[in-house]
Amino acid sequence: MEMLFKDILNTDDVEGIMLFSHDGEMVFDLFPSATLSAPHKKTWWPLFMNALKGIREADLIFEKRRLYVRKTDVGYLIIVTGLFSPMAMLRLNCDIVLPSLKEMNKKKGLKRFFKGKR
Repeated sequence: MEMLFKDILNTDDVEGIMLFSHDGEMVFDLFPSATLSAPHKKTWWPLFMNALKGIREADLIFEKRRLYVRKTDVGYLIIVTGLFSPMAMLRLNCDIVLPSLKEMNKKKGLKRFFKGKR
């Protein structure tokens, strides 16, 4: 799965990736740098996913970080970046990754694919 997100993670100022189901259950996460204090372990992610119902794409900018949220067939892909990450490149890489996620979800069921990788 890391290979699928390799181009996104290699983009400048990207700190990590999280993939959630539509219900807010963590499906996959990868934070190569230890700069964040386990954002994937927060208990409010299901509430956040519920608030995103109907949103296809969002770019949330905070004081020191940015969240790029993209709806997929699996759930929501959240990319955590710094403020100066090239968003056009991230959008392009997401456009490339989304069909692969859709294909994996159809063929074998995404949750089975991830269970052995965590």
